Amino acid sequence: MARASEISGPRPARALSRNSILLYGTLFVLSIYYLLPLYVMIMTSLKGMPEIRMGNIFSPPMEITFEPWIKAWSKACTGINCDGLSRGFGNSIQILLPALLMSIGIASINGYVLTYWRFKGSEVFFTLLLIGAFIPYQAMIYPIVILLREVGLMGDRAGLTLVHTIFGMPILTLLFRNYFAALPEEIFKAARIDGAGFWQIYFQIILPTALPIFVVAIILQVTGIWNDFLFGVVYTKPASYPMTVQLNNIVNSHQGVKEYNVNMAATLITALFPLLIYLVSGKFFVRSITAGAVKG
Repeated sequence: MARASEISGPRPARALSRNSILLYGTLFVLSIYYLLPLYVMIMTSLKGMPEIRMGNIFSPPMEITFEPWIKAWSKACTGINCDGLSRGFGNSIQILLPALLMSIGIASINGYVLTYWRFKGSEVFFTLLLIGAFIPYQAMIYPIVILLREVGLMGDRAGLTLVHTIFGMPILTLLFRNYFAALPEEIFKAARIDGAGFWQIYFQIILPTALPIFVVAIILQVTGIWNDFLFGVVYTKPASYPMTVQLNNIVNSHQGVKEYNVNMAATLITALFPLLIYLVSGKFFVRSITAGAVKG
């Protein structure tokens, strides 16, 4: 048996080395920096206005009340309507679901075609599609207004759904194409030899292997569509405003007393849906982004 003096190799790292203390200390400070505003929002939303006027925003509520949450959801005025965020939540869901399904469905087929069924001019098509991902949204507002007006969708939820579908496809197509390109090409060739066709390969071979990148696409689209304000306020009318536009109307209302607890509650309610989506499926996010970026 080798003696202790003869054992070679690097020493095990100490649990509290200088580097680890610096690393964890920096992470702790950054965590406090980002979580402190969220803490203030939650505490403020659970307080009554008399307690808020006392001025200590960091203290927990002396008496917890959920009245601000109830008012933000069903009673706060968002313009001419005073039914809170409930109307906007329904509008956002009706905009999100079809836009999510169409954009991800079309983008996944685009990525599949551009990887395995390349046609003459496919690279040109892909380049033009990518250019669309880098055009500033603000530059496209007026042309899209004219387009939606001509097809009779201006001011309607269907028009906003179409806009989100189109603007989501370029970056999603890039993600799907890169992810499918990283898969072994032999699987596709073997399926072709066995006589499988376009849709058979897509549904039976490609889709079962693509769950991680679908999760990434869902997170990106849900976050982008749900948090959108610019398109919502331009392409819809008050009856079909999404949740973010109604939140803006609540927070920036200049009528009556400024109810900070209701504003904080409304902000938290608006952010809950995409936050829950990310918490449920976030473990796939980094893994899938990496898998979709190793090959271009």
